[in-house]
Amino acid sequence: MEKKNVCENKDYLNSLCRTVRELIGNQDYGKGEILICDAMGRYPHAPAPHNLIGILLEKTGNHLSAMKHFRAALMLDPTYLPARKNLEGYGTFYSNGKCFYDENDCILDESTGNGSSCKIEYDTHETGRIIRRNTYETINKQTRI
Repeated sequence: MEKKNVCENKDYLNSLCRTVRELIGNQDYGKGEILICDAMGRYPHAPAPHNLIGILLEKTGNHLSAMKHFRAALMLDPTYLPARKNLEGYGTFYSNGKCFYDENDCILDESTGNGSSCKIEYDTHETGRIIRRNTYETINKQTRI
C-alpha cells in the first residue's frame, strides 16, 4: 500500500511539473501559484513544489523569495538536483535564465556537457548522498560526449 502511495505521489508531482512548466511558459502565473500552493499543502515534505514556486517567483521578479524556496527544497531533500541547479544558476550575477523544473531537465543538461562535478549515490535504505566525482570520472564523462 505504501509503495502505491509513493508512486501516486511521484506521478502527481511529475504531472505538476509539466503543468507548471506550461503555465509559466504561457505567463499564467496566478493559476500556477494556486496549483503549487495546493501541492505544498498536500505534500509538505516534497522538494518539488518549493522548487516550482521558486521558478515562478524568479520569473515574476521576486529573486530573494525564489532563492529562499530553492534553499527550502534542498533542505527537504539535499539530493534534489533541480533545486541545486536553480540555486547555482540564479545565484550568480550573470544568470543564464535556464530553469530546471524536474530531474529530466538535469539529465538533459548533463547530456549536453554541462554536467556537474558531483554525482548521487544511494545506500541500501535509498538515502541519497551527493559525492564529488574524482578527476578521472569527470574527464572520462566529458570525453564520452
